[in-house]
Amino acid sequence: MAHESFEDEEVAGLLNKHFISIKVDREERPDIDSIYMTACQLITGRGGWPLSIFLAPDRKPFYAGTYFPKYSYYGRIGFVDLLNRIIELWNKDRNLLLRTSDEISSIIIKHFESSTTEAFDNSIIDKTFETLKLNFDAEYGGFGTAPKFPAPHNLLFLLDYNNHQANEMVEKTLTEMRKGGIYDQIGFGFHRYSTDKKWFLPHFEKMIYGQSSLIEVYALAYAKTGDDFYASTVNEVYEFIKNEMTSPEKVFYSALDADSEGEEGKYYLWTSDEIKLLLGSDYGIAREIFNFSDEGNHRNESTGNPTGKNIFFLQQRPDELHVKHGREKIESIRKILLEARNKRIKPLRDEKILTDWNSMVISSLAQAGSLLENEDMITSAEKAFAYLIDHAFVNNQLYHYFENKIPGFLDDYAYLIKAALELYKTTLKEEYLLRALQINDILTDLFKDKFEGGFFYNRLEEDTIKLKFAYDGAIPSGNSIQLLNLIELYFITGNNSYRELAENSIKVFSSALNKSSNGYTYFLRGIMKIHSMDTSLLLISGSKPEQKFISQLRKNPNLFYLHIDKNNIEEMIKRAPWIENYKLDSEKTVYYLCKNFSCSLPTDDREEILLAIEQKK
Repeated sequence: MAHESFEDEEVAGLLNKHFISIKVDREERPDIDSIYMTACQLITGRGGWPLSIFLAPDRKPFYAGTYFPKYSYYGRIGFVDLLNRIIELWNKDRNLLLRTSDEISSIIIKHFESSTTEAFDNSIIDKTFETLKLNFDAEYGGFGTAPKFPAPHNLLFLLDYNNHQANEMVEKTLTEMRKGGIYDQIGFGFHRYSTDKKWFLPHFEKMIYGQSSLIEVYALAYAKTGDDFYASTVNEVYEFIKNEMTSPEKVFYSALDADSEGEEGKYYLWTSDEIKLLLGSDYGIAREIFNFSDEGNHRNESTGNPTGKNIFFLQQRPDELHVKHGREKIESIRKILLEARNKRIKPLRDEKILTDWNSMVISSLAQAGSLLENEDMITSAEKAFAYLIDHAFVNNQLYHYFENKIPGFLDDYAYLIKAALELYKTTLKEEYLLRALQINDILTDLFKDKFEGGFFYNRLEEDTIKLKFAYDGAIPSGNSIQLLNLIELYFITGNNSYRELAENSIKVFSSALNKSSNGYTYFLRGIMKIHSMDTSLLLISGSKPEQKFISQLRKNPNLFYLHIDKNNIEEMIKRAPWIENYKLDSEKTVYYLCKNFSCSLPTDDREEILLAIEQKK
């Protein structure tokens, strides 16, 4: 539609003469996108992009749609005819359009109003697992058919659900994605989704949030299984982020486009002749590894016609191929191909620095860095967090896109709190815990629904429709992230107000969850956490233990931490009054394993602590 209409002089003439055209970047203003996408779904019964919304001067929508061809054909109205029809109605029967806009706006407002609260049906967690199991593709992993999305929040739910079948579903999916064309076998990183069920033909766009979410899943899979295959995938994706998605300021860009030179995927595709010329005698090994052919395995997504080019994919796991061909040989081939590809015209890079997406990367790198004992990841996370605090958090106000001074939404605050908590668990530096508590107080003031519970997406004082939802879309919702934040803060501090906020959030969204829980798998993780009998806290008094021991501790997903040393006792007692009853000024480091704010006897025996934690899994 960009080429057919938005760059067309005839269309531009109509728009410029009769309309005020406003182009919205939905990543800069996700609140506007949510409101008007809802309008489109209510008007047409479906949504999608590109989204065209026609508004009265008071911003109320009266017509919406997604793709329009330039001219009408086969019963589908063209954009030119649509514009002329709206112009005619506006001039001859304006009141009809205004009445329509009032009616649609009223429906939108009702759509976002919360229903009455109800109790959460605990059987929903098991039912959600059964539904995921029913939709699971046993042959290729993932859920459903085509197009197939990685859906990391489903995989995280399954890891938390933690039974044999759930774990197998996760492991199968992670393995097949890493082998597939959805993974960039040469430069690393995951493309946005697969257009087929085999993870073979991707939509070639690469999103930073996709890398972040999958780092978290692969790292937790490594922690659970000890399989180095998952750790190596994390390291590769991190290499891609460092090479392609990191700004000079050490924060993270938003996306790489799917297109280069006007053609989707051109940057990533190969002819066999190109490969022969580059690799010479290693051509046969490369063909066996990456499964390309002389005639090409790639077909045009829209026409289905062969292009003569190839997408690289694997038939075996990389570690199995290393045994067969040698790690050094495969790496040599990859680097030759990567060097040649780097000389091509690269896809455009979206260099927006968004607070919520950057916070996602920080969280994932802090967590993965700890689990994999990778200090570089931890350092990267700390540098990016410091940059956000210095540039996006100004006078106790957080910006979503600080370059354009767009105020932060719920997601920005919630994800930044999560980033601070992950850094705290990784480093045990009190500054991160205190920052999480500070930002949480601000979030509560700005976004809490004081009447029903849960949190609005946009600020209370904004003169616009108030959005409140917990649905987990491409990324987990702000309410889902904040639910887990509150539970963690409660278990650390003992402050019951955090638990009350969490429970009110569960109540207000329970009606939606009870009806259709599959879109709320990240939110369900919080519910499982708050009801878990295994959740415990390790109170550490004295010097901070070294990173290796923290890494061992972090492999238990239901363990939280609170570190006290002689310099922060008073501050920590203010934040967590329950710890005042314990001896916290010991010269040596001691550990209390605590449950329900009651702690076992202190010990300085780390093996004893690790054994006790292992028994709680």
